Amino acid sequence: MESARSCLLSEGYANLSTRKVADQAGVSLSQIHYHFGGKQGMVLALLDHENARLVDRQRQMYAASEPLWKRYEQACDFLDDDLASGYVRVLQEMIAAGWSDAMVAQRVLTMLQSWMNLLEEVAREAETRIGSLGPFTAAELAVLVGTSFLGGEAMILLGDDGWTARVRTSLRRVGDLIRTWETAPAT
Repeated sequence: MESARSCLLSEGYANLSTRKVADQAGVSLSQIHYHFGGKQGMVLALLDHENARLVDRQRQMYAASEPLWKRYEQACDFLDDDLASGYVRVLQEMIAAGWSDAMVAQRVLTMLQSWMNLLEEVAREAETRIGSLGPFTAAELAVLVGTSFLGGEAMILLGDDGWTARVRTSLRRVGDLIRTWETAPAT
């Protein structure tokens, strides 16, 4: 998995070679095909593994008793970690691959749904503790926040420093909004 991750990050999905992965891992090419069925299966297994680990990390973080705005700020910090680890690049590569491959699209959507489900749980908790979410349902707010991160990640990966700064600032401003909302006197 580590060799697949390393090669994917350096080559991108389109140029990824199972032969390079096998060589880097010190295994025969037939082992890659036996265990994963090929390039697509290998990358999807990598994404499944990373996604499960990171959703669990988010679930633990959001289960903490700290105010929601502090937990949201931690989620923004996790974005930095996920960019540095390469997870965001792997996810975005698989999203792009899913545009032309229905099986990849379905697997990626299933993974993204796990994130949206977690965000919806958090939004429901906020609604219970704090009150109305305004015009949004918990599910709608989860999609809004989740897709803000996904779109922001895509823009950051394009490498423009100006847009990267704008995305990071905008995502952090949502935490400021949550803080204001959480600390406002009850009416």
